[in-house]
Amino acid sequence: VIYPPHSKLTDKEKTSICYLSFPDSNSGCLGDTQFCFRFRRAPGRKVSLCCFLDQLDRDLPVYLKKDPAYYYGYVYFRQVRDKSLKRGYFQKSLVLISKLPYVRLFRTMLKQIAPEYFEKSEAFLEAVCSDVDRWPPPIPGKILHLPIMGTIMKLRIPTYRDKPGTTPIVQNMHEADAPISMALPTVHEVDLFRCFCPVFFHIQMLWELVLLGEPLVVMAPSPSESSETVLALVSCISPLKYCSDFRPYFTIHDSEFKEYTTRTQAPPSVILGVTNPFFAKTLQHWPHIIRIGDIKLPGEVPKQVKVKKLKNLKTLDSKPGVYTSYKPYLNKDEEIVKQLQKGVQQKRPTEAQSVILRRYFLELTESFIIPLERYVASLMPLQKCISPWKSPPQLRQFSQDDFMKTLEKAGPQLTSGLKGDWIGLYRHFLKSPNFDGWFRSRQKEMTQKLEALHLEALCNENLVFWSQKHTEVETVDLVLKLKNKLLQADRERLPVKTDTLKKLQTHINDIILALPDDLQDILLKTGTT
Repeated sequence: VIYPPHSKLTDKEKTSICYLSFPDSNSGCLGDTQFCFRFRRAPGRKVSLCCFLDQLDRDLPVYLKKDPAYYYGYVYFRQVRDKSLKRGYFQKSLVLISKLPYVRLFRTMLKQIAPEYFEKSEAFLEAVCSDVDRWPPPIPGKILHLPIMGTIMKLRIPTYRDKPGTTPIVQNMHEADAPISMALPTVHEVDLFRCFCPVFFHIQMLWELVLLGEPLVVMAPSPSESSETVLALVSCISPLKYCSDFRPYFTIHDSEFKEYTTRTQAPPSVILGVTNPFFAKTLQHWPHIIRIGDIKLPGEVPKQVKVKKLKNLKTLDSKPGVYTSYKPYLNKDEEIVKQLQKGVQQKRPTEAQSVILRRYFLELTESFIIPLERYVASLMPLQKCISPWKSPPQLRQFSQDDFMKTLEKAGPQLTSGLKGDWIGLYRHFLKSPNFDGWFRSRQKEMTQKLEALHLEALCNENLVFWSQKHTEVETVDLVLKLKNKLLQADRERLPVKTDTLKKLQTHINDIILALPDDLQDILLKTGTT
């Protein structure tokens, strides 16, 4: 069943969803299981609602922006014994498909509706959809109240202006007449400490592998463990965006199965979460494998575990751990390990452990990225180079050698006490998809800033006086160029003050009014080229 019935999915997408909505038979997931997957959208699909979502997308932090090429599937799977059925089991999945990576929100929502859906069936989905139709747009930064079957979820979607690592608290409502409400502390974060617990001693090495976009496979006993761990890995380099593909739950039926498991070329830059024992053979040539047992929170301090050699990984029964021959660039930070171990001994709540771990990853990522930010900012031309009568100047080229020279005085040592081969880590990072994605987005921002400064420079000129000293042809050309500038500012949402745009529009009108009547008529009607 697909709801709403008018939702369009291609046959290929339907097949992907069907295979990804059930755990592998070996997972033995009795009872209720929740997990998530991610799959490629069929090419050539008509894009709906995108303009609207794109506007909202601009205000999101980079790691929450939607990827137009992928959908997320959020699953609530139930398997219970039922002798009246031929197979002896009731097995059903309710799956929510969205472009948005709000794992915690959709997980909470499914928890609210799936158990009742299994009892009541399709009519219930209609009631759920009419609730969802009443939801306000997912505007970043606003407190949103989302009704769902008698409950109100209260939440806030982060914005790019939020200070990284801070989560504004969403208070619960306590009015007597208010419906039952629940405040979601976050829409997208997973329980980091719980996910990293099985590989506790290797968190820093895993951070390096994710940062460098290395091929990683997570072998887990069930889709909930594989998907949570993959999402935790992707989020550990936040506020950097992980720019390669990642699949929280990947099966042998996946349309990319051949592409990702071939031995004729090196494994691609992707993170896969798998549960099928078949992958222990198919992916044993991958350079980095994380093997996870059942995720349980440790009652006592986890024991120190060495990194295991890949040749020891033969089956899915292999002991949990990290199998790789990778040598980390940075020396191990013993402090974070001690801090988390102490938390385990003192029975510190897992949420508090996750906060400590998230802050640790954030500080590590920021120490790494600040020198790059500083160097890239220096590629911006000086404001005095911007002339209203010439095209905006270009950014200077990124030079690896010049950047490396800046590290001696302004490197990560200014904010991090960690020793090690930072230079080697940067060299490796500059070849990775994560650097490419990060640099492109910085380039775009800076180019838009230059366009905005150019617009301001034009506004400060006496354009009417200029047009009086030039021919009509030149003046018409200027008007058309200025109109195009205004359009571009609106289309690309350039960082320009509204007053500047109004001033430019006034300049255009004044220039047109100074021209002969026949030209005025044409130019006032003309939009832009």
